[in-house]
Amino acid sequence: MAKQYDLIVIGAGPGGYTAALKAAEYGLHTAVIEEKKLGGNCVNRGCIPTKALLHASNRFKQMQQCDELGVSVDFISFDFKKMQQHKKRAVKTYRDEIRRLFDEAGIEYIEGKATIRRNRTVEVNNREGREYYQGKNIIIATGAMAVMPEIPGSNLPGVYTSSRLLAADTWNFDRLTIIGGGVIGVEFATIFNSLCSKVTIIEKGPHLLGPMDEVVAKELEKALRKKDITVYCNAEVSRIEDKDGLTCQVEVAGGESFSMKAGQILMAVGRKPNINGLLGDDMPLEMSQGKLAVNSEFMTSEPGVYAIGDVVSGIQLAHVAAAEGTYVVEKIAGRPHGIRLEVVPTGMYVSLPIVPNCIYTEPEIATVGITEEAARASGMKVRCGYFSMTENGKSIVTRKEEGFVRLVFESYSDTIVGAQIVCPRATDMIGEMATAIANGLTAGQLSMAMRAHPTYSEAISTAISDAMRQK
Repeated sequence: MAKQYDLIVIGAGPGGYTAALKAAEYGLHTAVIEEKKLGGNCVNRGCIPTKALLHASNRFKQMQQCDELGVSVDFISFDFKKMQQHKKRAVKTYRDEIRRLFDEAGIEYIEGKATIRRNRTVEVNNREGREYYQGKNIIIATGAMAVMPEIPGSNLPGVYTSSRLLAADTWNFDRLTIIGGGVIGVEFATIFNSLCSKVTIIEKGPHLLGPMDEVVAKELEKALRKKDITVYCNAEVSRIEDKDGLTCQVEVAGGESFSMKAGQILMAVGRKPNINGLLGDDMPLEMSQGKLAVNSEFMTSEPGVYAIGDVVSGIQLAHVAAAEGTYVVEKIAGRPHGIRLEVVPTGMYVSLPIVPNCIYTEPEIATVGITEEAARASGMKVRCGYFSMTENGKSIVTRKEEGFVRLVFESYSDTIVGAQIVCPRATDMIGEMATAIANGLTAGQLSMAMRAHPTYSEAISTAISDAMRQK
């Protein structure tokens, strides 16, 4: 007989473990099933390991430049294996903390491959054999997996996915070609450029970072080029060959083509929902454009079976998955919702109205709300406040003078509706802007708060003043 639970969560990433902890807080008997490692992609193969390597590589970059500040170092080097050990320690510490919280909350953690059967029964296959569990409710939070484009030669040795590249413990990346200029691509470009690799990014779209604001993307491209990272936009790789080392044939929009030595290659062209083997023959859930279809409550076509995070969402971010998981558990437990979620009319994916989007390049990029272009396209009258970081005191002191702060206000009410920040600590600063948008603060209300001098956040005050001068 199948073991019974109030809630079974499939997938132990941010969406899954957040949902499980919230369910246990509400007194629901909860189990979490994970095929690989506790923490999911974010903890083991994404957010945490990449940020650990970004931190380590940036320290090395800073040491290379310290002579400009009057600090002399006779010899500077890096040990990639030790950097990887630092990354592994960060991952293990984070993972151990999740397990501690599970144990304290009485959440049962089950390792194995889950397949959903009828009547909300879950079959789990692992080293011990086959076991069955049944839940009053099920949340699918299995995340996404890397997409490998069908490029001839993409299976050659030396062609990596981001997960495989993160697992490398020996250094042979003097030259790295990155196919794809999205978030994963530009963050890896930052890491390996800091470690003295010759980095090239090849992006199919007209600018880096896909759907992100073009002004932000252009500012990043300018910063990357300044660091001697080569960027090709409106270009794609038609084939990869091994000619005394990997070579890419690159096709540029307009008919131009050229061949380039590639060194090692990172495929960073996107991710797709991880649902392989998830659904049994007796549980054919409705799909929509490759994702699990959900209604406004995140319920799939099967009553009592919900889906959150990258298997349904158009915004593949850990904090989005966590917010969605919390929302579903609040519904199951009959509790009031702490955050308002919206589903786009097509029902194809779920989006949040106020989602901070952070990219850990140098300089950092953080956005929230809507851009000036999006506001005008929807018929909203807005005005923007702008401030260049070249005039910011903290930027001058730290010699980090790239970037800007741009704030978007609705013209009639003066309410802030969007913010785009490109500068050091942008990913920390964006929290203030998200709170301001969530609470409908006006330019006048925002200007009442003092921001210390010298700080990067002073730029927010100056951008507010710039917007108010336009009234």
